[in-house]
Amino acid sequence: MKELSVRASSTSAAFQVILTDDQHHWSSDVPEALGGGGTAPTPHQLLLSSLGACTSITVAMYAQRKEMPLTSIEVNLSILHERLGNDAQLQISRDIRLCGSLSDEQRARLLDIANACPIHKVLSGEITIASTLIE
Repeated sequence: MKELSVRASSTSAAFQVILTDDQHHWSSDVPEALGGGGTAPTPHQLLLSSLGACTSITVAMYAQRKEMPLTSIEVNLSILHERLGNDAQLQISRDIRLCGSLSDEQRARLLDIANACPIHKVLSGEITIASTLIE
């Protein structure tokens, strides 16, 4: 199993977080209405962007390998929170637009491939999070 790592560090700005790996720097924040600065995507938007990017990349790679006439991909995502008593229900909606002279069979296959992207698998499978405090 390959380990990936990201570091999230708070800043002096309320609720702003700087995210880094070995090569990149990005950030997350919350809207001003929630006490943040609204300077960057929220954690939920980052989650959706991971799924959107993975979907687009996976479909494009497959289409290229199979020499399908896919010219572009657009993935629109939204997240719906629903409270059911003390439990929270989360639903992600993903609308995929495939552009190009694709047959119905190719479009159906690309939808299957989208549903097999690694982040889709992570989000729809069982996830274990091991948390520890470090000095």
